[in-house]
Amino acid sequence: MTTASASPPRLITVGHSPDPDDAFMFYALAKDKIPTGNLRFRHELQDIETLNRRALKGELEVSAVSIHAYAKLLDKYALLPSGCSMGDRYGPMIVSPKSLSLSELAQVKIAVPGTLTTAFLTLRLLLPQGFAYEVVSFDEIIPQVASGKYDAGLIIHEGQLTFHQQGLKLIIDLGVWWQDRTSLPLPLGGNVVRKDLGTATMREISRLLQESIRYSLAHRQEALEYALAYARDMDIRLADQFVGMYVNDWTLDYGPRGREAVRRLLEEAHRAGVIEQPVAVEFVE
Repeated sequence: MTTASASPPRLITVGHSPDPDDAFMFYALAKDKIPTGNLRFRHELQDIETLNRRALKGELEVSAVSIHAYAKLLDKYALLPSGCSMGDRYGPMIVSPKSLSLSELAQVKIAVPGTLTTAFLTLRLLLPQGFAYEVVSFDEIIPQVASGKYDAGLIIHEGQLTFHQQGLKLIIDLGVWWQDRTSLPLPLGGNVVRKDLGTATMREISRLLQESIRYSLAHRQEALEYALAYARDMDIRLADQFVGMYVNDWTLDYGPRGREAVRRLLEEAHRAGVIEQPVAVEFVE
């Protein structure tokens, strides 16, 4: 009597940023801390704008993306209900060596981390009259603004906690501005899964990502020690603070309010002409 052989493992390539919050989130999957059944995960670490561009081509089965970029990915990807980065009265910041009013900000050149980032989308909502900008790698914005090459910079990731070390001033926190305007948190990034994997695999990936996040929250110290390798200019105290900002209850599940925040941001962006077409947000259920 013969028995059917087990099917070979299915390789899933995951793209995420080389930052402490993403490293913390994916720790259990990256280090085989939880069983993954027939799925095997290969991690590719790149900055978020590169991941946004790769997702436009459908290159990765699973990827972190900006919510702004998601608006252009509806044909290929669905949003996973876990893994979001939500700015709850904090978020991307405009910093400068000198104090600037919003009208002055619109007259200077701003270094931005990419035109598909949610930070850039929100800045366009803040300054609808337009502004001059140049795309700069996210980890180069603070030093280049501090050196005087740019008048102001739009900063994301851990720069939100370290910019003052370079003598820069906060002009505006876009997460605070957005929440004052809408009473909702600012949905910055999420994880997407490619639709051609099929419903069963998409749901299993969704379950495993949530389990990975849950594992790290339950084993915070060991996950933090792993994430610290990706924490530029931060000691473990600052890394812990940064991870707490972007890996929390929102990250386990958007929930009704988080989902409403995604829809509201994309609706406002469409009304403002930043996004051409209305966006029908699709989550893996």
